[in-house]
Amino acid sequence: MKRKNLLTAALFAVIMLVALCSCNLETVFNNLPYTVTEDYTPTLLVHFLDVGQGDSAFIELPNGKTMLIDTGENYHGEGIISYIERCGYRKIDYLVGTHPHSDHIGSMSYIVRHFNIGSVLMPKVAANTEMYENLLKSIESKELTVKNPKAGLKIIRGDDFSARVLGPQEISEDNYNNDSLVIRLDYKDATFLFMGDAERDEIESITADMSADVLKVGHHGSANATYQSFLDKVQPQIAVISCGENNDYGHPHQSVLKLLKQADCDVYRTDKNGTVTVYTDGTKIGVATDGVSIRRAKE
Repeated sequence: MKRKNLLTAALFAVIMLVALCSCNLETVFNNLPYTVTEDYTPTLLVHFLDVGQGDSAFIELPNGKTMLIDTGENYHGEGIISYIERCGYRKIDYLVGTHPHSDHIGSMSYIVRHFNIGSVLMPKVAANTEMYENLLKSIESKELTVKNPKAGLKIIRGDDFSARVLGPQEISEDNYNNDSLVIRLDYKDATFLFMGDAERDEIESITADMSADVLKVGHHGSANATYQSFLDKVQPQIAVISCGENNDYGHPHQSVLKLLKQADCDVYRTDKNGTVTVYTDGTKIGVATDGVSIRRAKE
């Protein structure tokens, strides 16, 4: 997709304002000072939720179904459910845990217990933490099963959209980051790439096309997940970094920010912008930063 197809800055500003009212697509676009026509009706929304130092992305798919990739730490479940309900949904059709670290699946057990879930997808990792065991028990109690998609598998198939697993190529018990499910979401001409916490070893093993208009930057902006040759493959127009304000890890690293700037990429950060919503009709892409945070103090 060419940069000229992006919405104008003025339209971005309008969307940012109306997004405060609701994250429901119909409500947002009914409040625009012009008529949405067949030429531009966004039908895919990706909400990069502000969960502090963690990851969570809620996706409204073109067919009316939903996907949730990761859930942040174990005190964000209530906030995530509230956000999804405000978007008008009572079911997560595809629940994805990229890998078994607490900042990615910490609230997943709570969400499984308190929400209507379709499919659960996670890498086949033998984690023995109490958090992970509780998640498996919650899944079993709802009579759900965990699917372990392999690289190359399409986990969603639609008429004009799909979600494909690009990695991991193999499981590494020594480093859960490199077990991350890397997912590419394609909708007509628009592409999104979700990197989980994949580091260089996993990234270099991926042979599939990783080009994408929108990049969920890997590992919260860590230098071991974003480097020049990787960006050369992706060539993103928009990058979203999910990280906590003044976090102990120094995320995002200055080297990563410098590389993204050199790549002429628009960068959004949940620690600076709150929840970031990227929306598209499959051709044009818009971004709304509504400042919404679902974070709350750890109990």
